[in-house]
Amino acid sequence: MASLKKTFLFLLFAFCFLLTTNAQDSSRLRISLLTCTPGEELYSTFGHSAFRVIDSNSVTDIVYNYGTFNFDDDGFYLKFVRGKLLYYVSTEYFSDFKELYQSTNRGITEQVLNLSGSEKINIRNFLNNNTRDENKFYKYDFFFDNCTTRLRDILKKQHDSTFTRQPVMPAGSRFRQAIHQYLDKNNKYWSKLGIDILLGAPCDAVMTAEQMQFLPDNLMKSLDSSKHHDIISSQKLYNITADKNGKSIFTPFIVFALLLIFILFIGQSKNKFARAFLQGFDGLLFFITGVLGCILIFMWVGTDHQMCKNNFNLLWAWPTHAIMAFFVNSKTNLAKKYFKFTTVLLMAVLISWFFLPQQMNNALLPVVLLLIYRAAKKSIAV
Repeated sequence: MASLKKTFLFLLFAFCFLLTTNAQDSSRLRISLLTCTPGEELYSTFGHSAFRVIDSNSVTDIVYNYGTFNFDDDGFYLKFVRGKLLYYVSTEYFSDFKELYQSTNRGITEQVLNLSGSEKINIRNFLNNNTRDENKFYKYDFFFDNCTTRLRDILKKQHDSTFTRQPVMPAGSRFRQAIHQYLDKNNKYWSKLGIDILLGAPCDAVMTAEQMQFLPDNLMKSLDSSKHHDIISSQKLYNITADKNGKSIFTPFIVFALLLIFILFIGQSKNKFARAFLQGFDGLLFFITGVLGCILIFMWVGTDHQMCKNNFNLLWAWPTHAIMAFFVNSKTNLAKKYFKFTTVLLMAVLISWFFLPQQMNNALLPVVLLLIYRAAKKSIAV
């Protein structure tokens, strides 16, 4: 009799547990975060994030992707440069999404989110509402409003969680250091140089734990390290094959250093051809440097890119060089004074290189030395 009573109580408990579980989550939804590894193209160097929503009621498996943009948009390139390009959320079947990333040898990690039934429904409804034409567009910002931060903000709004307070990088880490990790790992040294030239002092600000999550890997790690168990499970859906591409020896520093050595060597020659070459080279050097300075000012004041402001590269890339490039062979006192002034100031920049509020790319050191050398030569020309 006692045994029968225990069996009855066990069955009653199990039945109540199932009823409670069903009451807690009757959504029949499964929502997960997909984190994709970096690709070969510059726009994919930092990885990608998306939501996957499986609905057992409608038997659908949909990926919501906030990293979509339209190449055919009117004025695409101008909008992109000015920071006014609109991105939007799009949907696709998971099978198509996975096939695309497999075809480009990019791995996919899936983290199944630990959400209540009501949270799943709210997130699914929010995503579907976002896909409507009047809601799906947003102004993309690589650091503060991108395909990953959008997902983080949805989770913050719809889910009671502390994962956004979990730092996944060492204390004191800066935005520039975060992107350097990916550029160095993928041997994109020339891209790193271009990015370092365009991004100003704001990129050297120390990140908060939440700001670290602008990178897909960091959001994934934040969820993994959450003390409140924000994920149920994590698995790799596709492993990438080994990258056999070797490093190139022609890094920006090596190329510019070789150029500096070559110009120093040519500069010692009395040959007429060498002198004619240097006259043309000086004009080109100062013109390109001046044009670059004009671009940096435009990126500072003429665009919405907050990270391009307060750019200390303007200390060596003076817009006025673009004008003086046409007077590099002038023997006037005005031209000589200009190049003497350039020599003195650039030497001061060189001395303070490692103490500026902005981390400068060291591959530019040979370029600054080259400008100093040629400006000094022009200041004493007879």
